[in-house]
Amino acid sequence: MVKIRTYAGIPEEFAGYENAKVVILPVPYDGTSTWGKGADKGPEAFLLASENMEIYDLESDTEVYKRGIWLDNPLNCDPDPERLSMQVMEKAQKFYDDGKLFTMIGGEHSVSIGAIMASAKKFSDLSVLQLDAHSDLRPEYEGTAFNHACALHWASKNTNLIQVGIRSMDISEKPFVKKQNVFYAENIAARNDWQEEVIEKLTENVYLTIDLDYFDPSLVPSTGTPEPGGLTWYPTLKLLKLLASKKKIVGFDITELAPNPTEKSSDFLAAKLYYKILTYIFEK
Repeated sequence: MVKIRTYAGIPEEFAGYENAKVVILPVPYDGTSTWGKGADKGPEAFLLASENMEIYDLESDTEVYKRGIWLDNPLNCDPDPERLSMQVMEKAQKFYDDGKLFTMIGGEHSVSIGAIMASAKKFSDLSVLQLDAHSDLRPEYEGTAFNHACALHWASKNTNLIQVGIRSMDISEKPFVKKQNVFYAENIAARNDWQEEVIEKLTENVYLTIDLDYFDPSLVPSTGTPEPGGLTWYPTLKLLKLLASKKKIVGFDITELAPNPTEKSSDFLAAKLYYKILTYIFEK
């Protein structure tokens, strides 16, 4: 009998679809990245790191995997970014219709577009909380509106978009920036009270999208476009714990892990971050 692969190697009794509260969609896509390549290898690196992670959470004294986590097969990604977004959207819609918490591991950040579209269709008055170094607000880049540089443009037009950690953008994006909804890294890095301000700007239903270049490259060097001056671990966990306690996280993704065979800490941070978010959601 062939043993099925489960998320983090959890026992199969907690990994079946019917009873799972959570689904994970791996999306190994790197079709539009323009500098550092390798995000298509991110989902596998995430899964391997997860399989070597302790699944007892010390902070909460819980084992959230017992809520049930079902691991989907990696998406057979269409090379065209628009069609890829539609693939993701259809998957997310099915999982939402089945009453699951939808989670996704990229892949570069363009994979989030379809997930956000599905979330906005399912949940009224949606907020999108973006943790990212880059604003990703270009209406089009390299001939498509489904480029990683455009990952949050649709969200900026159709949802309540709140951006945290931003420290790089192109001048063409300025017209689409809502200053009151942006928490620039340079303005919050030395503060310890900014998390409440972020939460106050969100509606009840929140889709969370995390580009790992949000973090300082000293923590996550293995990403496509690392930017100096990023945020660190504990202030981020403070935000995520507050978010889960105050709002409803309807789905979330982690993107832009571009693994390096000689540097495993980025893979492990992504794995741990995912598990902490789940823990905070269900601890509530």
